[in-house]
Amino acid sequence: MRPQSPALPDSEPAEAGLGVGLNARLPHWLDVYHDLHAHPEIAFREHRTAATVARELRRAGGWEVTERIGGTGVVAVLRGGEGPVVWLRADMDALPVTEETGLPYASAEPGLMHACGHDVHVAALLGVCRQLAAHPGAWSGTVVAVFQPAEEVGRGARAMLDDGVLTRFPHPDVVLGQHVGPLPAGLVITRRGTVMAAADSLRVTLHGSGAHASAPHFAVDPIVMAAAVVMRLQTFSARQAALSPSTLLTVGAVHAGTVPNVIPHAAELLCSLRTYDERARAEALADVRRLVRAEADAQGAVRAPDIETYDSFPLLVNDECTTRRLLSALADAGVRTHELPTPLSASEDFGVFAAAAGCPSAFYHFGGADPADFDAEAVACLERGALPPGTVMNHSPHYAPSGRHAVGAGVRHLLTAAASWLSADGGQPAA
Repeated sequence: MRPQSPALPDSEPAEAGLGVGLNARLPHWLDVYHDLHAHPEIAFREHRTAATVARELRRAGGWEVTERIGGTGVVAVLRGGEGPVVWLRADMDALPVTEETGLPYASAEPGLMHACGHDVHVAALLGVCRQLAAHPGAWSGTVVAVFQPAEEVGRGARAMLDDGVLTRFPHPDVVLGQHVGPLPAGLVITRRGTVMAAADSLRVTLHGSGAHASAPHFAVDPIVMAAAVVMRLQTFSARQAALSPSTLLTVGAVHAGTVPNVIPHAAELLCSLRTYDERARAEALADVRRLVRAEADAQGAVRAPDIETYDSFPLLVNDECTTRRLLSALADAGVRTHELPTPLSASEDFGVFAAAAGCPSAFYHFGGADPADFDAEAVACLERGALPPGTVMNHSPHYAPSGRHAVGAGVRHLLTAAASWLSADGGQPAA
């Protein structure tokens, strides 16, 4: 028996308004997705991706296309008369991950993979752009499509701002964005207020004194020091569990030494810190520095450790009225929506645009998986606000959205969201 699903049926939804013609065009956007997936590019090197974006936008007609914004970003403007200025954003970069999906369109670039679904985001926004251009009489306002580089390192949005994106293009009245995830297609999750955590990457370099492995008494072993620091930091992280939501600290990489019989002079730790308000962030950063320095001193480090903060992401905060309007539009279109009780622990730099512009924004996650993969138990798990056991998450070398479901859902959701501001009444705020 086919499992019950909370998502859309396999048949194509009926077309109306801005959606007219979409079903016939979806095979093209699926091809674009496959091509992007097979040719991933990491942060600030998205040259082929940007060229594909610019070519598709020009083919759509009507769009004013500008390339090389913030390095490899692309911005396109479509003017539709009086009404609000709506920014729609998609990120373009991939990850330094070796793909293990076995897909026929798997990455052709060794060591690189679209493991986070940004290829879906690009194909979906291009699909939205084509629909808007095809139906100029069905909406009113101005749309700015922002194809952003370098989201994965938290610097792409800032690079576009530094390159004058707010002064060179129409100033936004609202900024909308979306992200695919391992949910059944047809489901959208988000929340009002803080929706995603702030994140800081930390590089900790511990300084010891090297020696031969046969004479460890002559050394101040930075590997032992690193092990002690890791355990100290994980104890700190565990002690934050009572907070709701809790501060998260992960040591994701340890680099030290090259051969088994030499004690090196230094060891490096790469850490990820995630917090949910500015006070917690400041306190956690201070605690990490204090603990690392104290442990290094206790181990007899030859000098104080170097602690560098880099690739920082701010809190992502959804405007309450904007999010309510977004969810209402999606629900009216037959999309199943779920408001999260607490913020997600992942991070995004999407909110930098609206914060700099002084305008509201809303960001949501949508399902990109085949609904048939979710049985009744999995559906019940989702209804409790959790992912089913064994779910393959974004950033995994095995993560693979169902292209047919993900691209179609991405186009329809973002088109529905944009249309709620680009209506014939000029996009007046919902009551």
